[in-house]
Amino acid sequence: MSCEAPALDPVFLQLGPFSIYWYGVIIASGVFLALWLATREADRLGVKKDYIVDLVVFAIPIAILSARAYYVIFEWDRYVGEPWWKVFAIWEGGIAIHGALIGAVLTAIVYTRVKKLSFWQIADIVAPSLILGQAIGRWGNFMNQEAHGGPISEATYQNFHQYLPDFIMNQMCIDGTMYHPTFLYESVWNIMVFILLLILRKFPLRRGEMFLTYAISYSIGRFFIEGMRTDSLYIVGDLRTAQFISILLIVGAIIMMIYRRKKGLSDRTYQGKKIIQDKKK
Repeated sequence: MSCEAPALDPVFLQLGPFSIYWYGVIIASGVFLALWLATREADRLGVKKDYIVDLVVFAIPIAILSARAYYVIFEWDRYVGEPWWKVFAIWEGGIAIHGALIGAVLTAIVYTRVKKLSFWQIADIVAPSLILGQAIGRWGNFMNQEAHGGPISEATYQNFHQYLPDFIMNQMCIDGTMYHPTFLYESVWNIMVFILLLILRKFPLRRGEMFLTYAISYSIGRFFIEGMRTDSLYIVGDLRTAQFISILLIVGAIIMMIYRRKKGLSDRTYQGKKIIQDKKK
């Protein structure tokens, strides 16, 4: 579907030679909102808010580095023969959310062990914040006209035009071609997962199952949406890395839920109440 439309300016603020981009502003906004939400929930459950703040301070830089490392590993051919510093040129694009999540989770594991906290309790608290931050962060991709799908048909365009505002339609018109707004699909899916997690807080989930539900729910949406994107990383041949990782997360999280219940490891509810096990044979 061909089109003609002006793109939004990706620069939020110009200070002399320095540019502050909408991408960074949106990502930072998502982080601060997610942190506020997580600290409120920690306070409600009797967990010191400082633990959440300190964890985020450590996790953010490590997550950025791991997100970049993940991308570079799967796009190594692009950097062969380039100046060495290109590997670190995040400002030129190239980070991956799965890489960021790996870095953040490993940081949380180490941090909670050092502080003698329950990793699963902290992971449960921050799970809704994580998915909300991801939902907001996808709008940074929107401003950069990236993370979109393939070209849409005339019929799809007409359907979209009935429901989507002009600023989204115009921004998805890139070099005269209209593309699927997969950033929007994932953002909406993530918001739905966020609402689901908030609802599940009212149910007696076992400790760890809020975070594992986040991993399963996010991965289901990511698997299908990734199949529509044109900028995917590939692990081998036509196998998309994000889809492969999504499958591993879904299967792994389900196995972890079952294992933790059978072994009695999830002996507390999300609210921290001790589960009384039935000792009768």
